[in-house]
Amino acid sequence: MAHEFRHVQSGDQSVRVAVMGSGPLVLMVHGFPESWSAWIHQIGPIAEAGFTAAAIDVRGYGGSSKPHAIEAYDMASIVGDLQAVADELGGGKAILIGRDWGAPIVWAAALADPERFTAVAGMSIPHMGHGAAPIIDVSRKLFTDNGHFFYMVYFQDEGVAEAELEADVRDTIRRTYYAWSGDVPAGGWPAGKKHGEPFLQGMTDPGKFPAWMTDDEIDYLVKEFEGSGFRGPLNRYRNFHRDFAAASRHAGKKITQPALFMAGERDVGIRMFGRDVEPRMREHFTDLRGFHLIPGAGHWNQQEKPEETNRLLLDWLKGL
Repeated sequence: MAHEFRHVQSGDQSVRVAVMGSGPLVLMVHGFPESWSAWIHQIGPIAEAGFTAAAIDVRGYGGSSKPHAIEAYDMASIVGDLQAVADELGGGKAILIGRDWGAPIVWAAALADPERFTAVAGMSIPHMGHGAAPIIDVSRKLFTDNGHFFYMVYFQDEGVAEAELEADVRDTIRRTYYAWSGDVPAGGWPAGKKHGEPFLQGMTDPGKFPAWMTDDEIDYLVKEFEGSGFRGPLNRYRNFHRDFAAASRHAGKKITQPALFMAGERDVGIRMFGRDVEPRMREHFTDLRGFHLIPGAGHWNQQEKPEETNRLLLDWLKGL
């Protein structure tokens, strides 16, 4: 059984979806800088377990529409894309799984539309409620105002990160994936960088890439990003104020659907949230059925440790 590509219309935009299997819709949402192929190890097992496994290209990526305007990438627009896919492929219902940027997207979708989205799993980025200020303002205060580099702040100026990341896409993909993996030695995600220094500075290419990501998979990602560029993916980081204002409607509201969270034990994503993540996260859910840290995995747990990731996902899916 192989996946097929479907194109779903969402307003005046189109969403490319890799689809396999039949049954209840499980809709997978990737992060940065990824594509539908982030879920290459999950699509088959989820389909075989009796579901329609569907992995989208988030707008701005791969085979999906790439509008130019920054505001076209706000959270409401991307949640709208998930709603369109749920209607077209799931009869108006979907179970959501998201990782990295895909995790805040699925948490937001679950809060905004509990009728359509019946269960939700996130990886790497926990849901910690609404917060007192947009994350970009907090980041500027913590990092930039003290002269330190922070990637989200670096991504704010249109064209700057695009030029750096597009100059050599293969180098960007290899260095980024390695720096955020569980294989990188200490310091691989460089500390001590100054505000104004570029994103890739201090990140290394491992030469021979770890076995969890094949040359073919890297080639595929390179081709996708050489085709799409990085403007759309980076525009997601340029909507924090817009998203914060919209999310304030749900401030104090808990996610009530059956939920799951996992991250690599060595993931830089979850480490940004400090200590005691699980008890703090549980305050914002009524039915969080698991909180798992996968030993040895970094930021890409679904590729680095697919067997462990799939076991946790399938146990959760079968229990719904």
